[in-house]
Amino acid sequence: MAQPQAPTYDAILLLSFGGPEGPDDVMPFLRNVTRGRGIPDERLADVAEHYQHFHGVSPINEQNRALMAAMHDELVRRGHDLPIYWGNRNWKPYVADAVRQMRDDHVERAVVVATSATSSYSGCRQYRDDLAQAQRVAGGGSPELVKVRHYFDHPGFIAATADGLRAALDALPAAHRDSARLVFTAHSIPQRMNDESGPERNGLYAAEQRETARLTAEAVRGPGAEFDLVWQSRSGPPQVPWLEPDINDHLEALAADGVQAVVVAPTGFVSDHLEVLWDLDTEAEETAARLGMAFARAATAGTHPAFVGAMCDLVEERTSGTDPQHLGRLGLCGVDCPVGCCPAPQRRSS
Repeated sequence: MAQPQAPTYDAILLLSFGGPEGPDDVMPFLRNVTRGRGIPDERLADVAEHYQHFHGVSPINEQNRALMAAMHDELVRRGHDLPIYWGNRNWKPYVADAVRQMRDDHVERAVVVATSATSSYSGCRQYRDDLAQAQRVAGGGSPELVKVRHYFDHPGFIAATADGLRAALDALPAAHRDSARLVFTAHSIPQRMNDESGPERNGLYAAEQRETARLTAEAVRGPGAEFDLVWQSRSGPPQVPWLEPDINDHLEALAADGVQAVVVAPTGFVSDHLEVLWDLDTEAEETAARLGMAFARAATAGTHPAFVGAMCDLVEERTSGTDPQHLGRLGLCGVDCPVGCCPAPQRRSS
């Protein structure tokens, strides 16, 4: 019996968070990020200082340009000639502008690759809402947009994160490499948002982050390798519970237990967001130095060839119907998310 043909796709959309590209962009960008949450500018100004430390430039946009170029070259090598568009949630180029351009270019169906590997409202459902809103803004003739699944345990993603971890271990003094504690980080989110992530609202965000960490640790140090999963970049009112422990608090606890060296691997990020540069390369490294601990930070997946290959594999799952590649124990997630999956958090009234 003949196998059904995969639907025809004529473009790819890279969907991301966005970031400022100069000092004048910082406050408007932060207002976009926090829209609807009633956060005054004086509080945003504290975060803005982190961006101004890097001359108002987040690395994420340039890294997305590099990822698009690398994906294009790899797809051409595999025999695919699909244009790649790019749209962000919070800064130029906005996703609505990208979808308008796709409409004007007569794109009918596009594969959407988001720069978020796991389930959560902000990492999945909100991106799906962004796509739907962009289609409404673009109006008649806007393309069908089909988002790829989550790839927290894709072999290519794990290979890239494992290489970053190995290089960080090698950067430590030789005496500490075998004993260094492996500490994995991801962006903290409200506890309730985590608890309602996944199709069954069963806390998949933290579970998938832990699975990425486990697979990476075992790729480097073998089955049963010990590791810690902690959180970073918390924001929001202190009375709202968020995932803990924070990376800096965890470093304090490790030092109290006599740990002398750590490698921190931000596997919850696919590229070096500003949160990585500030919260880890600045604050966490300073904490470790104060505690007398040797410290190294592992590179994110970025444009590692294995990660670029993984992104192209995800495209081919949709365009060519190839079998999905994944590791670990949690199974596939995000193929066809139900409407109620990873719901929006309820905002407390002031």
